[in-house]
Amino acid sequence: MIAPQQDRISQALAQPTYSIVAPVFNEEETLPQFYARMIQVMDELNEPFELILINDGSKDTSYRVMQDLHEADPRVRIIDFSRNFGHQIAISAGLDYAKGKAVVVIDSDLQDPPEVIPSLIARWKEGAEVVYAQRATRVGETKFKLLTASLFYRLIDRITAIQIPRNVGDFRLMDRNVVDSLIQMREHHRFMRGLSAWVGFRQEAVLYNRHERYAGSSKYPLMKMVSFSMDAITSFSHLPLQLATTCGFILAGISLLGIIVAAILRLTTHAIQGQASTLILVLFLGGIQLIFLGIIGEYLGRIYDEVRARPLYIVHHALGFSEKDQEKTSV
Repeated sequence: MIAPQQDRISQALAQPTYSIVAPVFNEEETLPQFYARMIQVMDELNEPFELILINDGSKDTSYRVMQDLHEADPRVRIIDFSRNFGHQIAISAGLDYAKGKAVVVIDSDLQDPPEVIPSLIARWKEGAEVVYAQRATRVGETKFKLLTASLFYRLIDRITAIQIPRNVGDFRLMDRNVVDSLIQMREHHRFMRGLSAWVGFRQEAVLYNRHERYAGSSKYPLMKMVSFSMDAITSFSHLPLQLATTCGFILAGISLLGIIVAAILRLTTHAIQGQASTLILVLFLGGIQLIFLGIIGEYLGRIYDEVRARPLYIVHHALGFSEKDQEKTSV
């Protein structure tokens, strides 16, 4: 029994058919169970694979757990960031290092069950090039999160030119051609599920039931979700900037109408009394101007980040990769 297992591992290390990319941030309790379920699912497929774990600056013992898994099973490969660069950047790093003909992106918190992967692979073998896992149910999530997620996807659908599927996260399988296309995109404020829709190719959905977290707490609190939403909107829509122009014309029209009304009242000796209305109008216009200056600043800040051309991430350690791959200390 040992020899066949060693043969499978050697084949996986040489040329995996599948690459499983899983970002990790403070998942010390979940990682052993995640690994066990993932290996069980992938071994049943009887095809070579690699499991790429990206340590996104974890503060607990996640990296030590990942090292133990790598030492026990060389198919587990580790990318250790020099600090926390964020979930979307971690996915990008996994795609950079993945060698498989098909790449599966999945979170390591077990909300997305590994047992769905064979369904994704089956659809890929039928010809689909992007197979995204679409949530039929979402267990363990608050009504507030469900409501805000629904509103977010409705908004994105209305203001962007591309169609981003609703109730879809980053859990998906992508063909090698799709991954190679995504690797060419080096923008810093990344919305991966939007980018994977933007590249096109044949895309299909597989429904599944999302589970509760196996352990630990959500790594996407409210402020991170707001920032994530801003990245999505500014990456795929110019509507906020266009709103500034629209509001400018509307307010200019109202102002012109006000001038005409004031002139008529003045000519008919019904002068406008008091300054309260003037102050309110000035404060209103000042508030509108500051809001749109902030919107312009958001876009300008993102342009500044791109112009600086800093690397997306910096790798502290890379375990299980070839010497050529380990030279990717920053990309």
